[in-house]
Amino acid sequence: MCGRYATTRSSGELSALFESSDDSDGLVRADHNVAPTDPVPLVRVSPEGHRSLCVGRWGLLPHWSRSASGAARMINARAETVATSRAYAGSFSRRRCLVPADGWYEWVRLPDGGRQAYFMTPRDGSVLALAGIWSVWESDAETRLTFSVLTTAALGDLAEVHDRMPVLLPPERWSSWLAPTDEPGRLLTPASTEQLAGLEIRPVGAAVGDVRNDGPQLTARVAVAPTVSPQELTLF
Repeated sequence: MCGRYATTRSSGELSALFESSDDSDGLVRADHNVAPTDPVPLVRVSPEGHRSLCVGRWGLLPHWSRSASGAARMINARAETVATSRAYAGSFSRRRCLVPADGWYEWVRLPDGGRQAYFMTPRDGSVLALAGIWSVWESDAETRLTFSVLTTAALGDLAEVHDRMPVLLPPERWSSWLAPTDEPGRLLTPASTEQLAGLEIRPVGAAVGDVRNDGPQLTARVAVAPTVSPQELTLF
């Protein structure tokens, strides 16, 4: 976790919501099935000191990585160890970002061995800001902006679907997350009860399990057996 999510707002919408400049070069597109290494929008502080909407690839590559082959394994950084991890500590200390999302997916195992997908999304349709960290990786062939999403222990009803969840940042915490600080660990506060209550745990269809699929149908609610609830399923 978190291994898939959706981000469908335009660059214009995102730059307005996050009060940022739009430096995405027209590369932002709706993606209902974001997978590791995909290019997606993020908000970071520019060298000039203002919020900047840009596009990075999901899967942080430290500057010392010899190749990009390990990016898909670097999509998540655990909040419990991010400050001490060789791969993530530098970015956590100095290069934090906001990752806009409509919601994220998780799967639970059914009693018959199958899997049920769920989409965690705000009930009111508002944007989520996932806590992220970024790094620029360079090779002879390319310069790549990369990022990871921070995860923490799941809280409330979310723990019935998976034991991990992304670190969620409400609007009042966006500025402090992006601002320089000598104590970044103090920024890792749990999501509030109010924010958790505002999330819908929506059962969705199996098509999201294939990274080649995309479109709004992936986030549409599907019917599940009335006798089956997240509490009865096995975390995947």
